[in-house]
Amino acid sequence: MDSSLIQTIAVYALPVIFAITLHEAAHGYVARLLGDNTAYMMGRVSFNPMRHIDPLGTIAIPLILYFATGGALMFGYAKPVPIAFRNLRNPRWGSLWVALAGPGCNFVQALVWAVFGVALALLSIDEPFLTRMAQAGIGVNLVLGFLNLFPLPPLDGGRVLVALLPPRAAIALARLEPYGFFIVMALVMTGVLTKFWLSPLVGLGYDAVRAILTPFVSLLN
Repeated sequence: MDSSLIQTIAVYALPVIFAITLHEAAHGYVARLLGDNTAYMMGRVSFNPMRHIDPLGTIAIPLILYFATGGALMFGYAKPVPIAFRNLRNPRWGSLWVALAGPGCNFVQALVWAVFGVALALLSIDEPFLTRMAQAGIGVNLVLGFLNLFPLPPLDGGRVLVALLPPRAAIALARLEPYGFFIVMALVMTGVLTKFWLSPLVGLGYDAVRAILTPFVSLLN
């Protein structure tokens, strides 16, 4: 393992752990607020990353893709949080808010990492490792958030769309869930999802972060 890979892993480790852990915990937390205690009872409303790591999706697949593509592509997932949607006080709209909780948490984290980066600059802390970590935190959370909003089950965006569609269309879309992962993997591997979904939306995410922080930065100058 060369030094550049070790440095990359060190820079991305905390942002990725926080992004995955808080994303999954947010699903379980909102589900509990809306009537379903399944995730809470199984210990998944937790800041402990070990409760959310999937050996295949969180470790094996990202490493295989990294080495197979020379670092050009990384894709992975955490262990899904168990939600009994029938237990929600309003299963249809409750499932929508539970689904949005994960990406919403990632967007908040992206903003927090951006604030951290700005704070480093304002305090004149010239530490390249921390600066790169802040940048990684923004990027990782924007990518994870928008990837999960792709409108195909079992991704969060697919569950949102199922909640919004009329019953017949929602049932038809829900039937794709067993194949959704393979469809998403194919779109990622061919670059279609990145070109037409992730790149435009992540760009907008960066613009939104800058727009939110610019007024505060100008006040401090």
